[in-house]
Amino acid sequence: MNPVTSLSLGRIAVGAIAIAKPDVLTGPLGIRSNAELLHQWFGHREIALGLATLVSSGSSRRNLVLIGMAVDAADAVTAYQGVEQKALTRNAGLASAGVAVSAVVSGLLGLRVKKKPSRRARKKAAA
Repeated sequence: MNPVTSLSLGRIAVGAIAIAKPDVLTGPLGIRSNAELLHQWFGHREIALGLATLVSSGSSRRNLVLIGMAVDAADAVTAYQGVEQKALTRNAGLASAGVAVSAVVSGLLGLRVKKKPSRRARKKAAA
């Protein structure tokens, strides 16, 4: 599966969990329960970005991947700052930053994947 498609589906899944059961994300990260509302906002963002990327194509899809990478990089920095400000435990900050950095890498890999020629283009080239 294309890394961009995987990343988009992952965003939608994480977003849905963040909205429906924010404690699933906040509990293991050691975040206070009053942060659940923020996780739900995060969830909406993830779903919107994932869906928009899935339904787009061409330069629009590329631009959405780049926007997602910028957001994920900002999330990694925020996780680091959370540890520095003692709002997150070191383990929670590293886990959060790791997920965000992994999403940036997935975006990079997705941008590097060459699109397969359409069946029509392959037939035309073979003729």
